[in-house]
Amino acid sequence: MAAVKRVTVSGYYGFGNTGDEAIALAISRELQARGVRPLLLSNDPAGTARECGCHSAARMQPLALLRAVAGAQALFSGGGGLLQDKTSGRTLAYYLAVIALAKRLGKRVVVFNQSVGPLSPAGGEKVKRALAGVKVIVRDQGSVDTLRKLGVPAQLGGDPALLLTPTPGLTPDPNVVVLAPRGDVTDATATLAEVTRALRAEGRTVIALSFMPEQDDAAAHSLGADRVLSTRDPQTALDAIAGAGFVVGVRLHAVILAAAAGVPFAGIAYDPKVQGFCADAGAPTHPTFFDAPALSAQVLQRTVPDWTAVQAMKARARDSFDWALHD
Repeated sequence: MAAVKRVTVSGYYGFGNTGDEAIALAISRELQARGVRPLLLSNDPAGTARECGCHSAARMQPLALLRAVAGAQALFSGGGGLLQDKTSGRTLAYYLAVIALAKRLGKRVVVFNQSVGPLSPAGGEKVKRALAGVKVIVRDQGSVDTLRKLGVPAQLGGDPALLLTPTPGLTPDPNVVVLAPRGDVTDATATLAEVTRALRAEGRTVIALSFMPEQDDAAAHSLGADRVLSTRDPQTALDAIAGAGFVVGVRLHAVILAAAAGVPFAGIAYDPKVQGFCADAGAPTHPTFFDAPALSAQVLQRTVPDWTAVQAMKARARDSFDWALHD
């Protein structure tokens, strides 16, 4: 196969979710560094093109979508948690339809650093059929196991956002703690407010980080933190995390960006993808109904992940671009 120079990327981009925008930014940078021209399918093509410095097209406009896929040599489906039907069967149908279009047009198709699942039995069968003959790279071991049960071979990669770097010169402050709630995981929010009170009583400065402002702002403001940072910009979020001594994330990319920045972290596993990332990184995780004193103790002790495992995740994330671009 000729060297791949044009890649269309399908993901949840242009919706103002800082985690997914971090993935988009990392993918566009890594592809361009390899001499590849990316085109990102987006809900906000102008914004994505501006923020990522690459071409973008409207993900829900049939003609624009067709042209974007037809004009590429390869389709990357991901990163992100795209192949699941927990939120909606329509979500799964959309991403599988884009894969089917690329296959029909004879393009190289790669499932790229996704988390797979949760899947209903019917959804699992659809994924199994759609991924026949497709190169599959996933970002956590749990997704490898999920696909193995479906009879789909997958290679373990890493989330592309692990490759983002903080602005030079930032120094972590061990007395600063970043908490990243998720507005629709209300059972965790109330207990995070208890954690906030406990940490402030111990002299810690708590920053509540809102990753998706329209969904997370209310939860962030309810924690009683010293400061609320609401942003859609991955670099702003990464720099805030890099200046902290510990991160607690309900949002997956709060803990991924903490790993990228070398800051200790703990995850609140509202979804298997959070559990999967933290397990691979050797970092603590808690259920959404968790024990506030136990988590507070981990924060105060600055319980560290397995940094060797984190470095291996970063290496796999970097190598996965070469795996995806070459046979």
